Amino acid sequence: MTLALVTNDDGVDSPGLHALAHLAADIGLDVMVAAPTRESSGASASLGAVEADGRIVVEPREIEGLSDSRVLAVRAAPAFIVRAALHGAFGPEPDLVLAGINQGANTGHAVLHSGTVGAAMTATTYGRSSLAVSLASTGDQWQWATAVAVARPVLEWLIAADGLAVLNVNVPDVAPETVRGLRQAGLASFGAVQAKVTEVGHGYVHLEYSEVDPVSEPHSDAGLLAHGWATLTPLKPLCEDHQLDLGGLPLAW
Repeated sequence: MTLALVTNDDGVDSPGLHALAHLAADIGLDVMVAAPTRESSGASASLGAVEADGRIVVEPREIEGLSDSRVLAVRAAPAFIVRAALHGAFGPEPDLVLAGINQGANTGHAVLHSGTVGAAMTATTYGRSSLAVSLASTGDQWQWATAVAVARPVLEWLIAADGLAVLNVNVPDVAPETVRGLRQAGLASFGAVQAKVTEVGHGYVHLEYSEVDPVSEPHSDAGLLAHGWATLTPLKPLCEDHQLDLGGLPLAW
């Protein structure tokens, strides 16, 4: 049976993590959950962890309805957890990594900073396919069932696919029947928010954050998401740029 590691950057108690773990079990995957003890949003592919006496702190947890699955709270960033799992730190090495369901969209080039996407990309650099799922809401009500409904066929495709893949899925926070559909989309040139420095003082700086209007790129992941579409974006793991002309740069001493 395929073993799936389910992780996130919102923490082990996040309902989105629990929803994704239940989805994985429901379609027949063997599930292992290992997620940060507390929120690690914005961790990207950081390998930070908390040690006690030189050991990474790991605590057993439970998820209702998943009594047959191992659930661990790890005091570490999501990418660290994935890397550790793929070295056998929590038992058998997983065949597949699922990250999410994230509380908030992960769109545009800002996915570089996402702990959820960072976990998925880390898995792919170790030869495992991965899926990152995010639900685009900043409110108090979360349509987890919608994210699960969109993620299900994508996950089933990923399990059956040949070759290595990392897929980034974003879902609008609406009732399942009102999602317009699933569209493949490129990354927007921005993320959900942008920052600017508003004040520089002695020993400090002040930044302001504001939401970005995605209308300027209507066919991007952010633009389509804003108009009620769920989006799917295949990503590439870290790779060399063979197109850059380094002529004139002294490469030998």
